[in-house]
Amino acid sequence: MYNIVIYIYLIGVVIASLFSKKVRNMWRGERQAIGIIKEKMDPNAQYVWFHAASLGEFEQGRPLMEQLKREHPEYKILLTFFSPSGYEVRKNYEGADIITYLPLDTIMNARRFLRTIRPVMAFFIKYEFWYNYLHILKYRKVPVYSVSSIFRPEQVFFKWYGRSYGRVLHCFTHFFVQNEISRQLLAKIGINEVTVVGDTRFDRVLQIKEAAKQLPVVEAFTDGHRTFVAGSSWQPDEDIFIPWFNAHKDWKLIIAPHVIGEDHLQQILSKIEGKAVRYTQASAEEVRDAQVLIIDCFGLLSSIYHYGEVAYVGGGFGVGIHNLPEAAVWGVPVIFGPNNQRFQEAQQLKACGGGLEINGAADFQRIMDRFDANPQQVEADGKKAGDYVKGKAGATDKVLHSVGL
Repeated sequence: MYNIVIYIYLIGVVIASLFSKKVRNMWRGERQAIGIIKEKMDPNAQYVWFHAASLGEFEQGRPLMEQLKREHPEYKILLTFFSPSGYEVRKNYEGADIITYLPLDTIMNARRFLRTIRPVMAFFIKYEFWYNYLHILKYRKVPVYSVSSIFRPEQVFFKWYGRSYGRVLHCFTHFFVQNEISRQLLAKIGINEVTVVGDTRFDRVLQIKEAAKQLPVVEAFTDGHRTFVAGSSWQPDEDIFIPWFNAHKDWKLIIAPHVIGEDHLQQILSKIEGKAVRYTQASAEEVRDAQVLIIDCFGLLSSIYHYGEVAYVGGGFGVGIHNLPEAAVWGVPVIFGPNNQRFQEAQQLKACGGGLEINGAADFQRIMDRFDANPQQVEADGKKAGDYVKGKAGATDKVLHSVGL
């Protein structure tokens, strides 16, 4: 049944590639993967394979790859992606020796891929359970580890109708899960090679903090003013927070929208009553008297959170919240929307007092009025957020030590 579904999916990809450049690039990349590996691989080297679905999973796997590269240069690293949004952004990542798409999980593709690269071990990051790849790895006696995985009762593995597919989990040598609930769920289906280590993403955000960029334009914009940073915002988020800053022009507002398209940028500008400037179109002098700075480029958000007293992470009124630890690591209170139940870091930030959930504009106004009147409260809540991230670090060392690296 799984293979039938895969082939139906393959037909869908072929059809979709006729109409979508993104799908076409993915389909082309998958077909070229074996050739790229043959061209770039060192036949005398031992390869450790890391697979990440997309960019978020890559960031979770990155601390493992970089520590492995640093401490065990005798190994080379193969990094594969499923999604174009991961591959296209990180195809030139210097921490891996070979980077490709992962060919679709047909029996033939899996055999050809593994026969070509012959990894000595494999790490699958978070939610990657490819049936044919995993069964062939198990048959070849290649150690396979699931890292930063997290399981919930509603997942198919734990339903009566998912027992057949759930056997794929028995192909893993060991699971390094994020929480105790995941360990208990796996134990119920007979999987006991499990260690609760937390999420390697916390190690990554601490690395990012240490390597943060100095941004002269942003420094000139903030220039001692109280500043609010809204990261990865969508239109419903912006409709909630922009009106408060229209009424409180003594605060500076930085908006880094999730979608940087001209239509969305113009939509944001139309809602702002004070002077607003776009990052790519302004100098340090030009931003000093502006109230709002719009980040109209990628790659800066993790450093920009450093310049805020309070942060907002978008997506909670739609697709689900984005990267909370990326903001919290800077020791600032983090506000987010209600679609956060699937994100344990949101629940834990709320529990420790470093994260604040809102359900609409009234909640946002209440929180910001309190912060506006009481800077000590901002500092106290921010410390809770920062301490939370620091306390979650260390998963990378635990994983690598456990696998003997």
